[in-house]
Amino acid sequence: MSGNTKHNVLTTTTWLGSVKNRGAWRLTALCAALSCSSMAYAEDTDSSTVFKLGEVVVRGDIGGSLLLGETTLNETTMERFNRNNIGSAATMIPGVTMASSGQRNEQTVSIRGFDSRRIAIFMDGIPQYVPYDGNVDLNRFTTFDLSTLTVAKGNASLLYGPNVMGGAINLVSRKPEREFEGDVRVGYASGQERLFSVNAGSRQEKWYFQFGASYLDANGFPLPKDFHDQKKSPTDLGSYRENGHYTDKKLSFKLGLTPNATDEYVFGYVRQEGKKGQPVYTGERKGNRFTGRFWQWPYWDKDSLYFMSSTDLGSDYTLRLRAYADTYKNGMDNFRDASYTDLQEDRSKYDDKTYGAAAELVIDRWANHELHVAFNYKDDRHKDIQAGYATKNYRDITYSLAIEDYIRLSDTWRMRAGLSHDRRKTKDANVWESGAVDKATNGVLELVHNVTPSTELFGSVAHKTHFATIKDRYSASFGEALPNPDLKPEKAWHYELGLRTEAWEGGQLEFTLFRSNLRDAHNRVDVPGTVCGKYECRQYQNIDRARHQGIELSLEQQFSPEWRAGLAYTYLNSTNRSEPDVKLTGLPRNRLFAHVGWKPHAQWEFLATLEAENGRYDEGVVDKYEQLSGYGIVGLKTIWSPRSDLSIEAGVRNLGDKYYELSEGYPMPGRVWFANAIYRF
Repeated sequence: MSGNTKHNVLTTTTWLGSVKNRGAWRLTALCAALSCSSMAYAEDTDSSTVFKLGEVVVRGDIGGSLLLGETTLNETTMERFNRNNIGSAATMIPGVTMASSGQRNEQTVSIRGFDSRRIAIFMDGIPQYVPYDGNVDLNRFTTFDLSTLTVAKGNASLLYGPNVMGGAINLVSRKPEREFEGDVRVGYASGQERLFSVNAGSRQEKWYFQFGASYLDANGFPLPKDFHDQKKSPTDLGSYRENGHYTDKKLSFKLGLTPNATDEYVFGYVRQEGKKGQPVYTGERKGNRFTGRFWQWPYWDKDSLYFMSSTDLGSDYTLRLRAYADTYKNGMDNFRDASYTDLQEDRSKYDDKTYGAAAELVIDRWANHELHVAFNYKDDRHKDIQAGYATKNYRDITYSLAIEDYIRLSDTWRMRAGLSHDRRKTKDANVWESGAVDKATNGVLELVHNVTPSTELFGSVAHKTHFATIKDRYSASFGEALPNPDLKPEKAWHYELGLRTEAWEGGQLEFTLFRSNLRDAHNRVDVPGTVCGKYECRQYQNIDRARHQGIELSLEQQFSPEWRAGLAYTYLNSTNRSEPDVKLTGLPRNRLFAHVGWKPHAQWEFLATLEAENGRYDEGVVDKYEQLSGYGIVGLKTIWSPRSDLSIEAGVRNLGDKYYELSEGYPMPGRVWFANAIYRF
């Protein structure tokens, strides 16, 4: 909450200067992952550039060391490791793994085993997922104009609103601190990838503005050395992936009014324009299932208009408001063959809209308590436009009321307790009866104990829910599925126990045990033709139970002023408790991200990274599940800073040109060379 001293969010720089002097240890979840590497270079991180109104959770003195499920990456970290989109950035955090919907060329992530449909994505607290199916292609969301990226896990605050059963990712934009500031970035990489971005802002006594624009374009990506197209009629015979092009443009602007030291009012607009191709399946396990998909998305566009405010109502109350209107439009062309010239059918179009508002009251009236009361409202609308078919309209309205209290029990014990109730009403369901109401209740309880000034124990238990999407309830999948308007919410219980410590000089360690039990999960079951109409089909029902449990470990070590290293490791054991023989796909058993940095001179820095995983399953031939090969890929990078305002860098990703997949039949990029220049003013 910008300007409000009552609700100061602890940041990297304040931690460095204060952790040794506070009675209660305040090592935030910023240290839970690679973001701690930025702590070694505190001079590069200016917490004042963070747009505090864009953070969902306001944390005062009592709540500052709570919300342990939140881990934050700052812009310096994302820039240093060249994480150009939010999916690749989020996977530097323990518990977060990359996923790939190969047949739609969409990048997604999972958090502790929960896929992207069960994770809410926010931009400055505004929901970003597509209303129709709950998914969002994270490749379309770039990081060039962000100040921080925050990941909340199973015990995420209830203030995020409904449908955060598996966690949440919040993208927080920048806010200017000086009279005029900004940066310009240009880059080039293998696959004729071209990058340009500019950010500029100005802070005045009573107002400020922030502007951002970016352009990212590529013709494809290089294929690894061991690749060969295994189809009977190969479509990828060159050294670069066919139909792997993409273009992403983004424009953002916000105007903020700050009439006094505590209040803030912001109007903002964000425009995204994207297009992409869909590389063709090149594997052998899925038979002919995906070999005939020659798809392109000529447009994938999004607009967001919003208003945010924070107003102090006396000394004990603060009111925060959000209101927004979002539109999502995309079209897909289905071609007959790999020439991409002859359409098999007319363009498929989606038109989605979301209108929403949120209000939060923060109450500091009672000693040792910080009470938050929040109301969220969301109106989702989907229009399905298919050639030769009547336009189908769907509309859901979702409400959520949450209360969360941060309590100081003693000098060494703190607690967070919360309860929320969600309702969703179907206002329009095409030919299906509208008016149905679904209900869900969520709760969270968390305890933190400061064992010493540099060590704390934490534990939490949470109950979370997730409403079925419009697609899951009403899609007929062109006659292959039977709609089920009566799908009930999924339910999950999350348990967490961990330790966070700075027990030795220059090092930070966090170790977490977690377990999640999922019930009433949505999955497809076979339905006989006598019910479907003619042929056997499938229907989503509340039938599945699953368990996700494992270990998260993060370690950051500053060996000397020149050397630092760190790692983020996740062990995940996911079990299908309904059908133990059926594997849960897209989830690696082990994942590691490690880095070593050497800065021998103020103008030079050398960086090496390692990403490795194994134990990921994918669907193969019908009714069979096969394990993908594990992999380890190395990256190298050199940064030269001849001046304090200029950085020139060059490097390579996947140095060994390793062949690896996240989805069978869809290879990931081989060796990629890149070069960038960044000028700050």
